[in-house]
Amino acid sequence: MLTGVLPLSVIADGPIFPRARGERCVEPVGMMRRAHFEFLNHHGQQTVERGIRTGRHSLAGCIGCHAARDQNADWIPVSAPGQFCDSCHSYAAVRIDCFSCHRAVPEADRVMAN
Repeated sequence: MLTGVLPLSVIADGPIFPRARGERCVEPVGMMRRAHFEFLNHHGQQTVERGIRTGRHSLAGCIGCHAARDQNADWIPVSAPGQFCDSCHSYAAVRIDCFSCHRAVPEADRVMAN
């Protein structure tokens, strides 16, 4: 008898996270699932090495759209359990290291409207 095995339906459903506030992502969803880290790394290198700041693939832009609020209307960090970044990264067993340096809640001027 196997123990600790999840039913296939649980695995197939994928991660569950709060709905984003924007109409659509800056790239197709499938592409973002596969390559968001490449966009973020490239954007970070352009910013640090060349001083080029754009909003399209910025981590602050992602957080401004994907962060959720709690019952007191306070921001919940996207890296908190069950939130946007954590839910997918936990599901894929991938460590998030962005938030050792970067904010996990939106800046006031980066929040997408509902």
